[in-house]
Amino acid sequence: MTLKNDRFLRALLKQPVDVTPVWMMRQAGRYLPEYRASRAKAGDFMSLMMNPEFACEVTMQPLDRYPLDAAILFSDILTIPDAMGLGLYFETGEGPRFRKTIRTAADVEALAIPDPHKDLGYVMDAVSTIHKELNGRVPLIGFSGSPWTLATYMVEGGSSKDHRIVKALAFNEPQTMHGLLDKLAQSVTSYLNGQIMAGAEAVQIFDTWGGALSHAAYREFSLSYMQKIVDGLIREHNGQVIPVILFTKNGGQWLQAIADTGATAIGLDWTTDISSARRQVGDRVALQGNMDPTMLYASPQRIREEVSSILEGYGNGSGHVFNLGHGITPEVNPENARVFIESVHELSAKYHQN
Repeated sequence: MTLKNDRFLRALLKQPVDVTPVWMMRQAGRYLPEYRASRAKAGDFMSLMMNPEFACEVTMQPLDRYPLDAAILFSDILTIPDAMGLGLYFETGEGPRFRKTIRTAADVEALAIPDPHKDLGYVMDAVSTIHKELNGRVPLIGFSGSPWTLATYMVEGGSSKDHRIVKALAFNEPQTMHGLLDKLAQSVTSYLNGQIMAGAEAVQIFDTWGGALSHAAYREFSLSYMQKIVDGLIREHNGQVIPVILFTKNGGQWLQAIADTGATAIGLDWTTDISSARRQVGDRVALQGNMDPTMLYASPQRIREEVSSILEGYGNGSGHVFNLGHGITPEVNPENARVFIESVHELSAKYHQN
């Protein structure tokens, strides 16, 4: 299938583009009234996510509203632990929770690596359904949580401010933690490869909690397992290169080490200066990011100024995919998101003139 708009993939591969491509993390989400209507129709988040037709419907909604350059699968990072039998559910106001937690070596030993087609078939069906619906309009991004991020939820039982329980397990019983992370790395690899085979044209690994680790612990418990995944991924399918994006929130101090993994691109959060990041990694990888999501609460003029500043920070040439530094938040005015997206295209053209 020939893509009508491939500038997202071209930018990741540092090939020439006419304007800087843009998409948003959580672009299908609660800030859109049409999403809230679909979720109400589905009944709850889990029913929305686990129904391929609903997942396709909400994936397409932001594309029908804005001139985005990529679609991202509507799903959740915690599908793998749920498929491992931990019992994912969502508590109003509390976020994701698990009915079972992983606290001992025996708990880790009992975990089975999910088969992406049997245990996570609804995700593969969603990817293929969305890919068919897109019909080459823009590329489709598949994704997963990183092993460390998945492990934090599995051990803590849900969200945590200090990650006290999971860090204690890592520091007191590193062998147990490495056993868990190794199973998760195998699971993520097969899960992402399944998404690629089903139609995802790029994949992103969300390392939401890697930045909560110390310098040495990040390399030991997070980056080394993302390296295993990168090494095991399908990197070409149907004659297309499959780009891989690694995003560690608060990961600015490890940019060179992340680039060393062989990933195609590094996702930046808003705490890292993009001009500094480009100086550090050179042309080894593309960069994705990195406007502060709360800038979308500012005036349209201030949003345009921030977009202009980040574009200027990256400078001339390809290799930049514009994004927020984390996901768009539910209270954002959808028209401010439009200002953001359209400003990226309008203001970036001058950086791509030969």
